[in-house]
Amino acid sequence: MAAPPLIITPVPRPDIERGLGKFVDEFIEGYCRITKESIGGHYGELIRLRPWQQTTSSMVYARRPDGRYRHREALIGLPRKNGKSALGSSYGLHGLVMGPPGSEVYSCAADKDQARIVFNVAKKMVELDPELSGMIKPYRDALEYVEYGSVYKVLSSEAFTKEGLNPTTIVYDELHAAPTDELYNVMSLAQGSRADPLLIIITTAGVKTDQTGQDSICYRRYQYGAKVASGEIEDSTFFMAWWGAPKDADYKDEAVWAAANPGYDDLIDPDDFRSVIKKVDENTFRTKNLNQCVHSITAWLPQGAWQSCYSDREFTPGKRGVVLGFDGSLSGDTTALVAVTVEAEPQVIVVGAWEKPPDASNWKVPRGEVKDAIRKACKTYAVREIAWDEYLWLDAAEDLADEGLPVVAFPQTLTRMGPATQRFYEMVMNGKISHDGNQSLARHLDNAQIKRDTRGNRIVKDAKDSPRKIDLAVAAVMAVDRAGFWLTEPGTDMYVWQDAQGQRHSKPIEEVGFVW
Repeated sequence: MAAPPLIITPVPRPDIERGLGKFVDEFIEGYCRITKESIGGHYGELIRLRPWQQTTSSMVYARRPDGRYRHREALIGLPRKNGKSALGSSYGLHGLVMGPPGSEVYSCAADKDQARIVFNVAKKMVELDPELSGMIKPYRDALEYVEYGSVYKVLSSEAFTKEGLNPTTIVYDELHAAPTDELYNVMSLAQGSRADPLLIIITTAGVKTDQTGQDSICYRRYQYGAKVASGEIEDSTFFMAWWGAPKDADYKDEAVWAAANPGYDDLIDPDDFRSVIKKVDENTFRTKNLNQCVHSITAWLPQGAWQSCYSDREFTPGKRGVVLGFDGSLSGDTTALVAVTVEAEPQVIVVGAWEKPPDASNWKVPRGEVKDAIRKACKTYAVREIAWDEYLWLDAAEDLADEGLPVVAFPQTLTRMGPATQRFYEMVMNGKISHDGNQSLARHLDNAQIKRDTRGNRIVKDAKDSPRKIDLAVAAVMAVDRAGFWLTEPGTDMYVWQDAQGQRHSKPIEEVGFVW
Protein backbone atom coordinates (compact mmCIF):
# COMPACT_ATOMS: atom_id res chain seq x y z
CA MET A 1 0.00 0.00 0.00
CA ALA A 2 1.26 3.46 -0.91
CA ALA A 3 2.38 5.82 1.82
CA PRO A 4 -0.22 8.43 2.85
CA PRO A 5 0.67 12.14 2.77
CA LEU A 6 2.69 13.50 5.66
CA ILE A 7 0.34 16.52 5.72
CA ILE A 8 -3.11 16.81 4.15
CA THR A 9 -5.82 19.41 4.50
CA PRO A 10 -9.30 18.05 5.27
CA VAL A 11 -11.94 17.78 2.53
CA PRO A 12 -15.55 16.83 3.43
CA ARG A 13 -16.72 13.55 1.93
CA PRO A 14 -19.87 15.14 0.33
CA ASP A 15 -17.67 17.66 -1.53
CA ILE A 16 -15.50 14.79 -2.82
CA GLU A 17 -18.52 12.79 -3.94
CA ARG A 18 -20.06 15.68 -5.88
CA GLY A 19 -16.70 16.65 -7.35
CA LEU A 20 -15.12 15.95 -10.72
CA GLY A 21 -12.33 13.67 -9.48
CA LYS A 22 -13.70 10.48 -11.03
CA PHE A 23 -14.27 12.24 -14.37
CA VAL A 24 -10.76 13.68 -14.33
CA ASP A 25 -9.39 10.19 -13.68
CA GLU A 26 -11.48 8.75 -16.53
CA PHE A 27 -10.10 11.41 -18.87
CA ILE A 28 -6.51 10.67 -17.84
CA GLU A 29 -6.89 6.89 -18.15
CA GLY A 30 -8.79 7.23 -21.43
CA TYR A 31 -6.52 9.69 -23.29
CA CYS A 32 -3.22 10.40 -21.50
CA ARG A 33 -0.30 8.13 -22.30
CA ILE A 34 3.08 7.28 -20.83
CA THR A 35 5.74 9.35 -22.57
CA LYS A 36 8.85 7.75 -21.02
CA GLU A 37 9.67 4.08 -20.59
CA SER A 38 9.90 3.29 -16.88
CA ILE A 39 9.18 0.63 -14.29
CA GLY A 40 5.77 2.26 -13.95
CA GLY A 41 4.72 1.37 -17.50
CA HIS A 42 5.73 1.23 -21.15
CA TYR A 43 6.02 4.09 -23.62
CA GLY A 44 2.73 4.81 -25.41
CA GLU A 45 0.50 2.89 -22.99
CA LEU A 46 -2.45 4.65 -21.38
CA ILE A 47 -1.72 5.84 -17.87
CA ARG A 48 -3.15 3.70 -15.10
CA LEU A 49 -3.57 5.85 -12.03
CA ARG A 50 -2.66 4.44 -8.64
CA PRO A 51 -5.23 4.69 -5.84
CA TRP A 52 -3.25 7.47 -4.11
CA GLN A 53 -3.34 9.49 -7.35
CA GLN A 54 -7.08 8.94 -7.72
CA THR A 55 -7.62 10.05 -4.13
CA THR A 56 -5.58 13.18 -4.82
CA SER A 57 -7.71 14.01 -7.88
CA SER A 58 -10.92 13.48 -5.92
CA MET A 59 -9.78 16.05 -3.36
CA VAL A 60 -8.31 18.58 -5.78
CA TYR A 61 -11.51 18.64 -7.85
CA ALA A 62 -14.00 18.56 -4.96
CA ARG A 63 -17.10 20.73 -5.35
CA ARG A 64 -19.11 22.80 -2.89
CA PRO A 65 -22.89 22.37 -2.53
CA ASP A 66 -23.40 25.24 -5.02
CA GLY A 67 -21.49 23.29 -7.69
CA ARG A 68 -18.37 25.48 -7.68
CA TYR A 69 -14.90 24.10 -7.07
CA ARG A 70 -14.15 23.93 -3.37
CA HIS A 71 -10.52 24.90 -3.92
CA ARG A 72 -8.91 27.70 -5.89
CA GLU A 73 -5.39 26.52 -5.10
CA ALA A 74 -4.00 23.00 -4.66
CA LEU A 75 -0.43 22.38 -3.49
CA ILE A 76 0.81 18.84 -4.16
CA GLY A 77 4.25 18.09 -2.74
CA LEU A 78 5.96 14.98 -4.07
CA PRO A 79 9.54 13.70 -3.98
CA ARG A 80 11.19 13.15 -7.35
CA LYS A 81 10.20 10.23 -9.60
CA ASN A 82 6.67 9.85 -8.20
CA GLY A 83 4.97 10.70 -11.50
CA LYS A 84 4.77 14.43 -10.81
CA SER A 85 5.21 15.64 -14.42
CA ALA A 86 2.77 13.11 -15.86
CA LEU A 87 0.12 14.04 -13.31
CA GLY A 88 0.58 17.78 -13.88
CA SER A 89 0.48 17.39 -17.66
CA SER A 90 -2.69 15.30 -17.45
CA TYR A 91 -4.39 17.93 -15.28
CA GLY A 92 -3.39 20.57 -17.81
CA LEU A 93 -4.81 18.59 -20.73
CA HIS A 94 -8.03 18.00 -18.85
CA GLY A 95 -8.34 21.75 -18.34
CA LEU A 96 -7.81 22.32 -22.05
CA VAL A 97 -10.21 19.68 -23.38
CA MET A 98 -12.86 19.48 -20.66
CA GLY A 99 -12.81 23.09 -19.48
CA PRO A 100 -15.33 25.70 -20.66
CA PRO A 101 -15.02 27.19 -24.16
CA GLY A 102 -12.29 29.79 -24.28
CA SER A 103 -10.30 28.15 -21.52
CA GLU A 104 -6.74 29.35 -20.90
CA VAL A 105 -4.41 26.77 -19.40
CA TYR A 106 -0.82 27.63 -18.45
CA SER A 107 2.25 25.67 -17.48
CA CYS A 108 4.32 27.90 -15.19
CA ALA A 109 7.76 27.55 -13.66
CA ALA A 110 10.81 29.52 -12.61
CA ASP A 111 12.20 29.55 -16.15
CA LYS A 112 10.87 28.61 -19.55
CA ASP A 113 12.90 25.41 -19.81
CA GLN A 114 11.38 24.15 -16.57
CA ALA A 115 7.89 25.25 -17.64
CA ARG A 116 8.31 23.31 -20.89
CA ILE A 117 8.90 20.04 -19.01
CA VAL A 118 5.25 19.64 -18.01
CA PHE A 119 4.03 21.23 -21.24
CA ASN A 120 6.20 18.99 -23.43
CA VAL A 121 4.88 15.91 -21.66
CA ALA A 122 1.35 17.12 -22.42
CA LYS A 123 2.33 17.82 -26.02
CA LYS A 124 3.76 14.31 -26.41
CA MET A 125 0.57 12.86 -24.90
CA VAL A 126 -1.39 14.64 -27.62
CA GLU A 127 0.90 13.25 -30.33
CA LEU A 128 0.60 9.70 -28.96
CA ASP A 129 -3.20 9.61 -28.68
CA PRO A 130 -5.25 9.42 -31.91
CA GLU A 131 -8.28 11.23 -30.50
CA LEU A 132 -6.35 14.05 -28.84
CA SER A 133 -4.15 14.59 -31.88
CA GLY A 134 -7.25 14.86 -34.04
CA MET A 135 -8.74 17.72 -32.04
CA ILE A 136 -5.70 19.65 -30.72
CA LYS A 137 -3.32 21.68 -32.86
CA PRO A 138 0.27 21.76 -31.49
CA TYR A 139 2.68 24.69 -31.67
CA ARG A 140 6.15 25.10 -30.16
CA ASP A 141 4.91 26.65 -26.91
CA ALA A 142 1.14 26.18 -27.19
CA LEU A 143 -1.63 23.66 -27.74
CA GLU A 144 -4.89 24.89 -29.29
CA TYR A 145 -8.27 23.21 -29.02
CA VAL A 146 -9.63 24.95 -32.10
CA GLU A 147 -13.29 23.91 -31.81
CA TYR A 148 -13.65 25.53 -28.39
CA GLY A 149 -11.13 28.33 -28.80
CA SER A 150 -9.10 27.08 -25.83
CA VAL A 151 -5.32 27.21 -25.44
CA TYR A 152 -2.60 25.65 -23.29
CA LYS A 153 0.60 27.73 -23.13
CA VAL A 154 4.01 27.85 -21.50
CA LEU A 155 4.95 30.72 -19.16
CA SER A 156 8.03 31.45 -17.08
CA SER A 157 8.92 33.84 -14.29
CA GLU A 158 9.27 37.08 -16.28
CA ALA A 159 6.05 38.08 -14.56
CA PHE A 160 5.90 41.60 -15.92
CA THR A 161 4.90 40.16 -19.31
CA LYS A 162 1.92 38.22 -17.90
CA GLU A 163 -0.55 41.03 -17.20
CA GLY A 164 -3.82 40.63 -19.09
CA LEU A 165 -4.03 36.83 -18.93
CA ASN A 166 -7.28 35.18 -17.90
CA PRO A 167 -6.42 31.62 -16.85
CA THR A 168 -8.87 28.87 -16.00
CA THR A 169 -6.27 26.24 -15.03
CA ILE A 170 -2.65 26.84 -14.00
CA VAL A 171 -0.18 24.02 -13.50
CA TYR A 172 2.79 25.49 -11.63
CA ASP A 173 5.79 23.16 -11.68
CA GLU A 174 8.58 23.24 -9.05
CA LEU A 175 7.39 26.30 -7.15
CA HIS A 176 10.40 25.88 -4.84
CA ALA A 177 12.63 27.24 -7.63
CA ALA A 178 10.68 30.51 -8.01
CA PRO A 179 13.23 33.36 -7.59
CA THR A 180 10.56 35.68 -6.14
CA ASP A 181 6.79 35.77 -5.54
CA GLU A 182 6.12 37.74 -8.72
CA LEU A 183 4.86 35.09 -11.14
CA TYR A 184 2.81 33.35 -8.46
CA ASN A 185 1.17 36.64 -7.48
CA VAL A 186 0.43 37.69 -11.05
CA MET A 187 -1.10 34.34 -11.99
CA SER A 188 -3.16 34.09 -8.79
CA LEU A 189 -4.65 37.52 -9.32
CA ALA A 190 -5.25 36.88 -13.04
CA GLN A 191 -7.84 34.20 -12.22
CA GLY A 192 -10.19 36.66 -10.54
CA SER A 193 -12.79 36.93 -13.31
CA ARG A 194 -13.14 33.17 -13.90
CA ALA A 195 -16.08 31.31 -12.35
CA ASP A 196 -14.11 28.16 -11.54
CA PRO A 197 -10.36 28.85 -11.66
CA LEU A 198 -7.85 26.33 -10.36
CA LEU A 199 -4.17 26.82 -9.56
CA ILE A 200 -2.46 23.44 -9.19
CA ILE A 201 1.09 23.49 -7.84
CA ILE A 202 3.06 20.24 -8.11
CA THR A 203 6.51 20.58 -6.61
CA THR A 204 9.34 18.98 -4.74
CA ALA A 205 10.77 20.71 -1.70
CA GLY A 206 13.75 23.04 -1.87
CA VAL A 207 15.55 25.69 0.13
CA LYS A 208 13.43 27.77 2.45
CA THR A 209 14.57 31.14 1.09
CA ASP A 210 14.41 32.79 -2.33
CA GLN A 211 16.82 35.21 -3.98
CA THR A 212 15.62 38.05 -1.72
CA GLY A 213 16.84 36.15 1.34
CA GLN A 214 13.28 35.85 2.72
CA ASP A 215 11.14 32.73 3.05
CA SER A 216 10.35 31.46 -0.46
CA ILE A 217 6.80 31.43 -1.79
CA CYS A 218 6.88 27.62 -1.81
CA TYR A 219 7.97 27.39 1.82
CA ARG A 220 5.36 29.94 2.87
CA ARG A 221 2.56 28.06 1.06
CA TYR A 222 3.79 24.84 2.65
CA GLN A 223 3.67 26.46 6.10
CA TYR A 224 0.23 27.86 5.32
CA GLY A 225 -1.02 24.43 4.28
CA ALA A 226 0.31 22.88 7.46
CA LYS A 227 -1.69 25.41 9.47
CA VAL A 228 -4.84 24.71 7.45
CA ALA A 229 -4.31 20.98 7.99
CA SER A 230 -3.89 21.43 11.75
CA GLY A 231 -6.97 23.65 12.03
CA GLU A 232 -4.96 26.71 13.07
CA ILE A 233 -6.22 28.47 9.91
CA GLU A 234 -9.62 27.88 8.32
CA ASP A 235 -9.49 28.16 4.52
CA SER A 236 -11.60 25.82 2.42
CA THR A 237 -10.25 27.33 -0.81
CA PHE A 238 -6.75 25.94 -0.17
CA PHE A 239 -5.82 22.26 -0.50
CA MET A 240 -2.48 20.63 0.24
CA ALA A 241 -1.29 17.05 0.07
CA TRP A 242 2.39 16.81 0.98
CA TRP A 243 4.31 13.56 0.89
CA GLY A 244 7.67 13.52 2.65
CA ALA A 245 9.61 12.60 5.74
CA PRO A 246 9.41 14.31 9.13
CA LYS A 247 12.25 16.81 9.61
CA ASP A 248 14.08 14.71 12.21
CA ALA A 249 13.82 11.42 10.31
CA ASP A 250 16.94 9.35 9.64
CA TYR A 251 17.52 10.01 5.96
CA LYS A 252 19.49 6.74 5.57
CA ASP A 253 16.62 4.56 6.82
CA GLU A 254 14.90 2.64 4.02
CA ALA A 255 11.66 2.59 5.99
CA VAL A 256 11.76 6.41 5.89
CA TRP A 257 12.21 6.28 2.11
CA ALA A 258 9.11 4.11 1.72
CA ALA A 259 7.04 6.27 4.06
CA ALA A 260 7.95 9.47 2.19
CA ASN A 261 7.32 8.23 -1.36
CA PRO A 262 3.88 6.98 -2.46
CA GLY A 263 5.42 5.47 -5.60
CA TYR A 264 8.16 3.59 -3.73
CA ASP A 265 8.71 0.07 -5.08
CA ASP A 266 6.16 0.82 -7.81
CA LEU A 267 7.01 3.93 -9.82
CA ILE A 268 10.39 4.10 -8.07
CA ASP A 269 12.98 1.32 -7.87
CA PRO A 270 14.40 1.11 -4.32
CA ASP A 271 17.80 0.37 -5.86
CA ASP A 272 17.76 3.92 -7.26
CA PHE A 273 17.64 5.29 -3.70
CA ARG A 274 20.43 2.97 -2.58
CA SER A 275 22.56 4.25 -5.42
CA VAL A 276 21.70 7.96 -5.15
CA ILE A 277 22.38 8.22 -1.42
CA LYS A 278 26.01 7.29 -2.07
CA LYS A 279 26.44 10.05 -4.66
CA VAL A 280 24.76 13.17 -3.27
CA ASP A 281 25.05 15.21 -0.10
CA GLU A 282 22.53 14.89 2.71
CA ASN A 283 20.46 18.00 1.97
CA THR A 284 20.11 17.18 -1.72
CA PHE A 285 18.80 13.74 -0.78
CA ARG A 286 16.45 15.24 1.79
CA THR A 287 14.93 17.74 -0.66
CA LYS A 288 14.73 15.56 -3.78
CA ASN A 289 14.08 12.12 -2.32
CA LEU A 290 12.40 12.86 1.01
CA ASN A 291 10.70 16.16 0.07
CA GLN A 292 11.99 18.10 3.08
CA CYS A 293 12.51 21.87 3.00
CA VAL A 294 16.07 22.85 3.97
CA HIS A 295 17.99 26.10 4.42
CA SER A 296 20.69 25.22 1.91
CA ILE A 297 21.13 22.40 -0.56
CA THR A 298 24.87 22.02 0.08
CA ALA A 299 24.89 22.79 3.79
CA TRP A 300 28.04 22.82 5.90
CA LEU A 301 26.51 21.46 9.10
CA PRO A 302 24.22 18.42 8.93
CA GLN A 303 20.55 19.13 9.49
CA GLY A 304 19.73 19.43 13.18
CA ALA A 305 23.35 19.40 14.36
CA TRP A 306 23.43 23.00 15.56
CA GLN A 307 19.93 22.80 17.01
CA SER A 308 21.01 19.82 19.12
CA CYS A 309 23.59 22.06 20.85
CA TYR A 310 20.92 24.34 22.29
CA SER A 311 21.10 25.00 26.03
CA ASP A 312 18.97 27.14 28.32
CA ARG A 313 21.99 27.67 30.56
CA GLU A 314 22.60 31.33 31.33
CA PHE A 315 25.53 32.89 29.49
CA THR A 316 28.05 33.01 32.33
CA PRO A 317 31.69 33.76 31.48
CA GLY A 318 34.08 32.26 33.99
CA LYS A 319 37.42 33.56 35.20
CA ARG A 320 38.93 33.21 31.73
CA GLY A 321 36.41 35.65 30.21
CA VAL A 322 35.17 35.75 26.63
CA VAL A 323 36.34 36.35 23.09
CA LEU A 324 34.37 38.54 20.70
CA GLY A 325 34.23 37.69 17.00
CA PHE A 326 33.60 40.62 14.64
CA ASP A 327 32.79 40.44 10.92
CA GLY A 328 32.04 43.86 9.39
CA SER A 329 30.32 45.04 6.23
CA LEU A 330 29.30 48.37 4.72
CA SER A 331 25.76 47.78 3.49
CA GLY A 332 25.01 44.53 1.66
CA ASP A 333 26.05 41.88 4.17
CA THR A 334 25.42 41.61 7.89
CA THR A 335 27.79 43.18 10.40
CA ALA A 336 28.11 40.54 13.10
CA LEU A 337 29.30 40.55 16.71
CA VAL A 338 29.43 37.25 18.60
CA ALA A 339 30.66 36.39 22.10
CA VAL A 340 32.17 33.02 23.08
CA THR A 341 33.21 31.94 26.57
CA VAL A 342 36.76 30.75 27.13
CA GLU A 343 36.16 27.25 28.45
CA ALA A 344 36.49 23.66 27.31
CA GLU A 345 32.85 23.56 26.19
CA PRO A 346 32.19 27.17 25.21
CA GLN A 347 28.89 29.04 25.07
CA VAL A 348 28.03 31.19 22.05
CA ILE A 349 25.71 34.20 22.00
CA VAL A 350 24.97 36.93 19.47
CA VAL A 351 25.86 40.34 20.88
CA GLY A 352 24.73 42.28 17.83
CA ALA A 353 23.71 41.87 14.18
CA TRP A 354 23.18 44.77 11.78
CA GLU A 355 21.51 43.60 8.58
CA LYS A 356 20.04 45.59 5.75
CA PRO A 357 16.24 45.72 6.08
CA PRO A 358 14.18 44.53 3.09
CA ASP A 359 13.62 47.26 0.46
CA ALA A 360 16.01 49.69 2.20
CA SER A 361 18.01 50.69 -0.88
CA ASN A 362 20.21 53.39 0.72
CA TRP A 363 20.82 51.66 4.04
CA LYS A 364 24.32 51.58 5.52
CA VAL A 365 25.64 49.95 8.65
CA PRO A 366 25.44 52.41 11.60
CA ARG A 367 29.15 52.38 12.40
CA GLY A 368 28.84 54.45 15.55
CA GLU A 369 26.18 52.14 16.93
CA VAL A 370 28.35 49.11 16.18
CA LYS A 371 31.38 50.59 17.95
CA ASP A 372 29.22 51.47 20.95
CA ALA A 373 27.99 47.87 21.11
CA ILE A 374 31.59 46.65 21.14
CA ARG A 375 32.49 49.10 23.91
CA LYS A 376 29.45 47.98 25.93
CA ALA A 377 30.37 44.31 25.50
CA CYS A 378 33.86 45.04 26.79
CA LYS A 379 32.35 46.69 29.87
CA THR A 380 29.88 43.84 30.42
CA TYR A 381 32.29 40.94 30.02
CA ALA A 382 36.00 40.42 30.67
CA VAL A 383 36.90 40.39 26.98
CA ARG A 384 40.27 38.82 26.40
CA GLU A 385 40.29 39.53 22.69
CA ILE A 386 38.21 40.93 19.84
CA ALA A 387 38.95 38.73 16.83
CA TRP A 388 38.57 41.28 14.06
CA ASP A 389 38.29 40.96 10.32
CA GLU A 390 39.81 44.31 9.41
CA TYR A 391 38.55 44.39 5.84
CA LEU A 392 36.40 47.56 5.41
CA TRP A 393 36.62 48.31 9.15
CA LEU A 394 40.33 49.04 9.69
CA ASP A 395 39.66 52.61 10.89
CA ALA A 396 37.24 51.38 13.56
CA ALA A 397 39.73 48.74 14.66
CA GLU A 398 42.39 51.41 15.11
CA ASP A 399 39.99 53.69 17.02
CA LEU A 400 39.02 50.96 19.45
CA ALA A 401 42.59 49.76 19.87
CA ASP A 402 43.65 53.32 20.70
CA GLU A 403 41.01 53.25 23.47
CA GLY A 404 42.74 50.23 24.93
CA LEU A 405 40.32 47.56 23.71
CA PRO A 406 42.00 44.23 22.82
CA VAL A 407 41.50 44.24 19.04
CA VAL A 408 43.41 41.45 17.28
CA ALA A 409 43.47 41.06 13.52
CA PHE A 410 41.96 37.83 12.23
CA PRO A 411 42.35 37.92 8.44
CA GLN A 412 39.91 35.53 6.81
CA THR A 413 42.55 33.72 4.81
CA LEU A 414 42.31 30.02 4.12
CA THR A 415 45.26 29.34 6.43
CA ARG A 416 43.31 30.92 9.31
CA MET A 417 39.74 30.00 8.42
CA GLY A 418 40.47 26.42 7.33
CA PRO A 419 41.56 25.09 10.76
CA ALA A 420 39.03 27.33 12.54
CA THR A 421 36.19 25.97 10.39
CA GLN A 422 37.20 22.37 11.05
CA ARG A 423 37.51 22.99 14.80
CA PHE A 424 34.03 24.55 14.98
CA TYR A 425 32.54 21.67 12.97
CA GLU A 426 34.07 19.03 15.24
CA MET A 427 32.86 20.79 18.39
CA VAL A 428 29.30 20.96 17.04
CA MET A 429 29.30 17.33 15.92
CA ASN A 430 30.68 16.19 19.29
CA GLY A 431 28.25 18.35 21.28
CA LYS A 432 31.10 20.31 22.88
CA ILE A 433 29.56 23.74 22.31
CA SER A 434 26.27 25.35 23.34
CA HIS A 435 24.11 28.31 22.32
CA ASP A 436 20.94 30.10 23.39
CA GLY A 437 18.89 29.37 20.27
CA ASN A 438 19.39 32.69 18.49
CA GLN A 439 17.49 32.30 15.21
CA SER A 440 19.66 34.69 13.19
CA LEU A 441 22.81 32.74 14.04
CA ALA A 442 21.03 29.47 13.24
CA ARG A 443 19.94 30.88 9.87
CA HIS A 444 23.46 32.04 8.99
CA LEU A 445 24.90 28.65 9.95
CA ASP A 446 22.23 26.91 7.86
CA ASN A 447 23.16 29.17 4.92
CA ALA A 448 26.88 28.38 5.19
CA GLN A 449 28.33 26.07 2.58
CA ILE A 450 31.75 24.47 2.54
CA LYS A 451 34.43 25.25 -0.02
CA ARG A 452 37.11 22.60 -0.34
CA ASP A 453 40.49 22.72 -2.03
CA THR A 454 43.96 21.27 -1.52
CA ARG A 455 44.71 23.76 1.27
CA GLY A 456 41.68 22.97 3.43
CA ASN A 457 38.03 23.89 3.96
CA ARG A 458 36.26 27.16 4.76
CA ILE A 459 32.67 28.36 4.83
CA VAL A 460 31.27 30.48 2.00
CA LYS A 461 27.94 31.77 0.69
CA ASP A 462 26.18 29.90 -2.10
CA ALA A 463 27.05 32.74 -4.51
CA LYS A 464 29.01 35.98 -4.35
CA ASP A 465 25.94 38.23 -4.36
CA SER A 466 23.66 35.80 -2.55
CA PRO A 467 21.16 37.30 -0.08
CA ARG A 468 21.65 34.28 2.18
CA LYS A 469 23.93 35.73 4.82
CA ILE A 470 26.62 33.82 6.74
CA ASP A 471 28.35 36.67 8.62
CA LEU A 472 27.21 35.57 12.09
CA ALA A 473 28.51 32.09 11.30
CA VAL A 474 31.88 33.54 10.26
CA ALA A 475 32.10 35.63 13.43
CA ALA A 476 31.25 32.58 15.55
CA VAL A 477 33.92 30.46 13.86
CA MET A 478 36.52 33.18 14.47
CA ALA A 479 35.55 33.64 18.12
CA VAL A 480 35.45 29.93 18.91
CA ASP A 481 38.88 29.49 17.37
CA ARG A 482 40.42 32.31 19.43
CA ALA A 483 38.62 31.19 22.59
CA GLY A 484 40.39 27.87 22.16
CA PHE A 485 43.73 29.72 22.06
CA TRP A 486 43.03 31.50 25.35
CA LEU A 487 41.91 28.29 26.96
CA THR A 488 45.43 26.90 26.56
CA GLU A 489 47.33 30.17 27.13
CA PRO A 490 49.62 29.97 30.17
CA GLY A 491 48.87 32.31 33.07
CA THR A 492 45.09 32.34 32.79
CA ASP A 493 44.87 34.60 35.83
CA MET A 494 46.35 37.35 33.67
CA TYR A 495 44.36 39.44 31.20
CA VAL A 496 46.52 39.17 28.08
CA TRP A 497 45.98 40.92 24.76
CA GLN A 498 47.66 41.93 21.58
CA ASP A 499 47.36 45.44 20.18
CA ALA A 500 46.94 46.50 16.55
CA GLN A 501 50.74 46.64 16.13
CA GLY A 502 51.16 43.08 17.32
CA GLN A 503 52.56 43.94 20.76
CA ARG A 504 51.40 41.74 23.65
CA HIS A 505 50.24 43.22 26.95
CA SER A 506 49.11 41.68 30.24
CA LYS A 507 47.41 42.73 33.46
CA PRO A 508 46.01 40.77 36.42
CA ILE A 509 42.35 40.04 35.90
CA GLU A 510 41.36 41.73 39.15
CA GLU A 511 42.84 45.00 37.83
CA VAL A 512 40.96 45.00 34.55
CA GLY A 513 37.91 46.64 36.07
CA PHE A 514 35.34 45.08 33.71
CA VAL A 515 31.99 43.89 35.02
CA TRP A 516 31.81 40.10 35.16
